[in-house]
Amino acid sequence: MLEIGQPAPDFTLTGTDKAPHTLSELRGTPVLLVFHPFSFTGICEDELCRLRDDHAQFTDAGVQVFALSCDAAPAQAKWAEEQGWSFPVLSDFWPHGAVARAYGVFNEDRGCANRATFLVGADGTVVDAFATDSLGTPREAGRYTEALAKLGA
Repeated sequence: MLEIGQPAPDFTLTGTDKAPHTLSELRGTPVLLVFHPFSFTGICEDELCRLRDDHAQFTDAGVQVFALSCDAAPAQAKWAEEQGWSFPVLSDFWPHGAVARAYGVFNEDRGCANRATFLVGADGTVVDAFATDSLGTPREAGRYTEALAKLGA
């Protein structure tokens, strides 16, 4: 898994908004990358709905939020529409898991991204990174607040 202070690998992925999103084009803006294993699953849905409900803390801090999974874009779009997420969900479907692999969070046994989060600073380096110990363990909500506090440090 990438560590704090490392440069965040660049990528271009299509989002649920049908637009390509390139990390390097967002230099100057902090970006939160929220990797999750699978669309339409309970823990992932709960986590992303919490991000939706707490989205103001990210927008107030000037942070662009992206959720990422190895699921196909059409499935993600349907799921995002059903849940009313205002942030793009990016498809790391093909080449399968290439971005998750670049960030060191691809689960080879399950063929999905592990539950991991990276806060990329405006300069393109990792400001904070955290992951859970298993696919079945959700991230703690307070951990996002701790990460955002590091932007002002």
